[in-house]
This record gives sequence, C-alpha cells and structure tokens, in this order.
Amino acid sequence: MNNNFLVMMVKRPACGAVKSRLAAGIGAVAATSAYRTMMYNSIRRLAFDRRWRFVLAVAPDNAVFEPFWPQSISLVAQGNGDLGDRMQRIMAGMPPGPVVIIGSDIAAMRPAHIARAFKKLGDVEVVFSPAGDGGYSLVGLKRSLRTPVIFNDVRWSSPHTLDDTLLNLGGLKAGYIEALHDIDILADWKHWKSCGGAGRLCF
Repeated sequence: MNNNFLVMMVKRPACGAVKSRLAAGIGAVAATSAYRTMMYNSIRRLAFDRRWRFVLAVAPDNAVFEPFWPQSISLVAQGNGDLGDRMQRIMAGMPPGPVVIIGSDIAAMRPAHIARAFKKLGDVEVVFSPAGDGGYSLVGLKRSLRTPVIFNDVRWSSPHTLDDTLLNLGGLKAGYIEALHDIDILADWKHWKSCGGAGRLCF
C-alpha cells in the first residue's frame, strides 16, 4: 500500500469566505470564482496520482458534509486553531508515512512538484517549497519515528513565516524544492490571468 499522503487544505468555496485579500482588489464574487477554479483544477491534477494517497482537509469542519467535493476523495476536518494548530493536527492524524501539505491556490503546482517533495523526504526530515512573500506553498514531514512539532509560534502570512518554522526544526534536516507561489493579492491574480488563467504553469 502507498504510504505517501498528500493533503490539500481547502475552505468551503462560499462567497465572502475565501480569498479576502484578493477580494479587496477584484471583488468577492470574482475572488470566489477564482478560488473555485484553482481548487478544482488542483484537485483534478493531483488527486488521482497513484504515487500518493490524496486527502482534502476541509474548513470549516461542517463543510465536510456538503456537496462541493468530488466523490471518492477522502475528507478530514481541519479542526480549530490557527494555521499551525491545524497543520500540526493534520500531520499527526495521518496514518504512518510521509505527509506533504499544500494549499489549494497554487496555480503552478503539478504532480512533478509533489513527486520531488516526496523524493526529497528520502534524504531529509522536512521539505519546503518557499514562496516569494516569506512563507511556503508546500511543507512535508518524513515522520519516520514520530511527528515533530514545527508549527508553534509562527507568524503566519508574514515575511517571517518560513524563518519562524525553520527555528522550530531543532536538529531536523530540511530540504527544498523550487519556489511556487499562491494567488493571494491583485498582482498575483493579474499575473495568473496574463498567462491564461485556469491553472496554467505561469508562476
């Protein structure tokens, strides 16, 4: 059985509940439409690859029971707390094996990136895909003996996010795949649209 787990964190794609910073530039309806497009494109590209087992981690928790999600895909609730609390809970709650967590709005994310992240976890304990804003679009843990706690006291959505996470690693060895960026603000959205949108590889 494949013991690699790819977890995509998603939100209920409801108007006003997603992409608030993007909505400030293009409006809530357009931002919600963009989010839905990116989310479903990412699921279509990544969910059915046999090199890993795919899970959607859903927020809010009761959205697990709503009809937004493709059939035959495993769903878990993200639970309470900040982003670090929720990612740590996901990491600890998966069955034994390496876990990679991604967002649902990384337009350039492809199966090859995920495969490189799992391959990198053969040599290191933690893997990241850095983002240009100081954060990261992918994080993975080997979890060979335990699930290390690496998300405490992180300043999320800030230029310090990756550096704060690295400070939590202690003696754990980190590795990296290429930088990939989410679509979070108006400039990101304009770049995405200039490349044709719909998840083309343009970041």
